[in-house]
This record gives sequence, structure tokens and C-alpha cells, in this order.
Amino acid sequence: MLTAFARAFRTPDLRKKLLFTLGIIVVYRVGTHVPIPGVNYQAVQTCVTEASGNQGIFGLVNMFSGGALLQITIFALGIMPYITASIILQLLTVVIPRLEALKKEGQAGTAKITQYTRYLTVALAILQGTGLVATARSGALFGSCPVASQIVPDQSIFTTVVMVVTMTAGTGVVMWLGELITDRGIGNGMSILMFISIAATFPSSLWAIKKQGTLAGGWIEFSTVILVGLVMVGLVVFVEQAQRRIPVQYAKRMIGRRSYGGTSTYIPLKVNQAGVIPVIFASSLLYIPALVAQFSGSKSGWTTWVEQNLTKGNHPIYITLYFLLIVFFAFFYVAISFNPEEVADNMKKYGGFIPGIRAGRPTAEYLSYVLNRITWPGSLYLGLIALVPTMALVGFGASQNFPFGGTSILIIVGVGLETVKQIESQLQQRNYEGFLR
Repeated sequence: MLTAFARAFRTPDLRKKLLFTLGIIVVYRVGTHVPIPGVNYQAVQTCVTEASGNQGIFGLVNMFSGGALLQITIFALGIMPYITASIILQLLTVVIPRLEALKKEGQAGTAKITQYTRYLTVALAILQGTGLVATARSGALFGSCPVASQIVPDQSIFTTVVMVVTMTAGTGVVMWLGELITDRGIGNGMSILMFISIAATFPSSLWAIKKQGTLAGGWIEFSTVILVGLVMVGLVVFVEQAQRRIPVQYAKRMIGRRSYGGTSTYIPLKVNQAGVIPVIFASSLLYIPALVAQFSGSKSGWTTWVEQNLTKGNHPIYITLYFLLIVFFAFFYVAISFNPEEVADNMKKYGGFIPGIRAGRPTAEYLSYVLNRITWPGSLYLGLIALVPTMALVGFGASQNFPFGGTSILIIVGVGLETVKQIESQLQQRNYEGFLR
């Protein structure tokens, strides 16, 4: 990986793209520290210091925003509205025939779906920004902080509207920055911004573990966490690269006097076909009961049960539900993102077949069978990786947003591998000499 970056910096046009991407990252990180109008910055810093390592139900969103959510800055919502909008559009593509037709139209249809994603991102940013401002005004953003109610001193309608508009505009700027990286940088802009947001929280999380440690001044715990992180990265890289290759043979066809086809290829089915989506779905779904209980303000039996069982990451009920939801959403997402019948029809259309399997419906049934078989280990792997923060919570007294925990490590490794592949492919295009010199 380091060799690829070194070679890229020696190539003039790639060096410009890398420097442009680094400049956008600097702008993005500066924006995560600029507070929005109407917020008492001193009160926010006091509450953030007291809430360090105990971010509650807002921990996941705060991680995706690079710590900007609890700081209530102009980029407080971060990339989360765009991620949510992209997932919603991807799910609706299976349900709405119009979106499915656009997806099949190629580049023009993809551009239209991207435009819909932008509109939905702005709508979700308005909704989430309003919720964040309402939470900050009520003091529920930092429930245990004594100055939580002083975070928004002026609670007039005008101030509230200005705060929501500022955060919505910040989300639009983040979306624009990501598209700039995609167009003029090294590509994969939104994923790189997500990578930076998560990686930015690593140093503070690791240092917090060191300060809370008791063995050799905390260095034993710190070193153990680093070692566990390296082992996890190796495991995640191994599984993310693992795939089942289904051989495909294309028959020869005579068109005029020329013969076409007769080639052999394969369909790569990844063990973790769903990626990090099931973990995000499961985390978000488990946050909903705790969020409803917090905003209800009542002390009834169901709110007490939710606060005792669904807000603590080390509770057996929470662990069980989290694991089962990840497994369920892994199968659910694979079922809607990979259509065996469509793949079988395309293979049949172009004269392709799997050796030993008849074309058409038997091919679709075989692909569905293989996909279900490899999704089981993939879903169990996701569940085990996601439970690492819980084990860290018990073993080291760390926060639920353990730095080498499920969601963060999956995104970090996935985006890192994809970025390196893109840089290597661009290097190959520029250094390719061909057969004739």
C-alpha cells in the first residue's frame, strides 16, 4: 500500500489528485470544528468533556460525523444524511419500478438516481438538524451535564431556523466536497470522507483507554488494544477479500466469418456480500426504542425496561438482539442487492452457462443456493466483529464506540482497500506499455 502511494506521488497528474484530495480533507476537518450560530461554545465544551467515553445513543452518529455532532458544528450531521439517503434509494429501487428502470438505463439513469439522492439528503438533513436542535435545546443531548440546558441560550424561532439552515447547508457542502473528490481527486469521495470522520476519533479514543488503564500507567491496556486492533484488521482484510468464484463458460458464436465467445470467466461472490450495511441497520434500529424512551420523558414500565436493557452495550438482551438483527439484515440486504434470476437471464442472453448447470432457472437456483451458503459465515462474521466493542467494554471499561469496533473497522478497511485498488488501477493505466514497444 505504501509503495502504491509512493509511486502515485512520483506521477505528476496523480500527485495533483492526491494533493487536491488532501486539501478537501483539511477543509472538511476545519468545518467540523466551526460552531453554528446560537450555540454556547463554552457550555458545549464542558458537556463534551464530561461525556467523553459515554456518548449514549448519539455515539454512532457522532462517530460518522468525526466528533462534530456533539460539538454542534456546521458539519454536525456529517455524511450520515447522504448515507441514509443512498441506502433508502437502494432499497426503493427494488420496490418502485420507475427507479428499477432508471437503474437499467446505464449512466443516464444512474445520474438521475444520484440527483434524487441529493434531494433526499437535503430533506433528511432538515429533519435530522431539527431533531438535533430540539435535543440540544431540551438539554437531552447531554443528559448528565449540569449546563446542558445552557447550550442554546436563545430559544427563539428565528435562532432555531438559522441553526437548522446552517446544518443543512453544511450537509450540502459535505456532499459537494465528496463529489469534488470523486470528480477531481482520487475518486470514491463520500467513502473517503466517511473514512476520515471515523479515523479522526481514533487518537482520542485510544488515549482515553490509556488514561483509564491501571496497569503500568495504562500502557498495558493501550498496547493490548493496539494488538487486538492489528489482529482485527488482518482478520477483516482476509474475510473482505474472500470470495467464491463460480466458473462461467461462454459458447462460441459465428457472426459472419468471425467467431465470438468461447471464453471462460467467473462470477465473484464475496463472503461478506452485504458489507457494513447490516451493522448500520441493526445499530440504527436498536437506537430507536432508546430514542423514543428518552424523548417521552415518562417513567412508565416500558421506558424503564428499555433504559435497563437496550441502552447498555454489555447487557445480554442487547447483545442477543444486536447479533440476531445483524444476521437478519445480512440476508435481507443480500436478497435485495443480488438478483440470481437477473444474472441467470443475462448469462443466457449472451450464451453463458455454468459448467454442469443448465441455463435459465436451474442457474438461478444454483446461484441462490451458493449465495445462501456463503451468506451464513459472512453474517456470523459481521455479528462477531460488531460484538468486539462489547467485549472491550467489559474487559477494559472502554466506551461503546471502541476504536477498533465493528462498524468503524469494517469501514476503515473497506475504504482503504478500495482506495488502494483505485490508485493502483490508475498507475497501471499510466505505466502500461502494451505488447509492442
